[in-house]
Amino acid sequence: MRRRPTLTAMDNKVHGTTMPVLELSLSSGESVLAQGGDVSWLSRGFDMHTSTGLGSGGGGFLGGLKRMIGGGQLFLTQYTAPAGGGQLAFAASMPGTIREITIDSADSFMIQNGAYMCSTPEIEISVGLQKKLGAGIFGGAGVVFQKLQGHGTAWVQLSGELVEYELQAGQSMLVHPGHLAMFRAEMPLEFATVKGIKNKFFGDSLFLAEIHGPGHIWLQSMTPDKLAAAIEPYLPDRGGDNR
Repeated sequence: MRRRPTLTAMDNKVHGTTMPVLELSLSSGESVLAQGGDVSWLSRGFDMHTSTGLGSGGGGFLGGLKRMIGGGQLFLTQYTAPAGGGQLAFAASMPGTIREITIDSADSFMIQNGAYMCSTPEIEISVGLQKKLGAGIFGGAGVVFQKLQGHGTAWVQLSGELVEYELQAGQSMLVHPGHLAMFRAEMPLEFATVKGIKNKFFGDSLFLAEIHGPGHIWLQSMTPDKLAAAIEPYLPDRGGDNR
């Protein structure tokens, strides 16, 4: 069977600004992987195959388990276009932006947990880094990055506005972990406590990630925690009497 060149992205278009939608146009036999339930709409005729082994680089169930440990789902679904081709769309779950990234043996990426949207079948999605940072960050849950590697194309959703930096060898930057949206996988990452800066909610010293060059980093202006904190005062009091 003739295969599509692995580094050529299928036709795609991003609609909207604040809450963007990724629309993919697939030719006959082309496929895309996504987590179950993440597709927003699609044309008729797609073949759908769900398995733990998809997106695991041949790792089968254990590969799917690694993906789940990294914050993803155990199962992925492969959508294959019918003879006449078809379209499918993915809507962002947070205000922000959608980026297309090309991945090969020289370019693998680490992305924030929850940023993965979809990819071509040759992309492997696995846990890249987990770090428990204590009660002062993310309620003690820590920070998780997923690793995207293989040969092909992936689309990621990043929160808020993006600021990009190209760090040179010997350069580093201190970043709040929630704002570090994506970086090249070969870049060293460390976590450190900044003494003298207290977390206003829990009293812990502030934890920051230190990312070292050379390499490219993508920083996001919004984090899920900050968005939740901003809207929390406007939510109904679940403990009260709403009658």
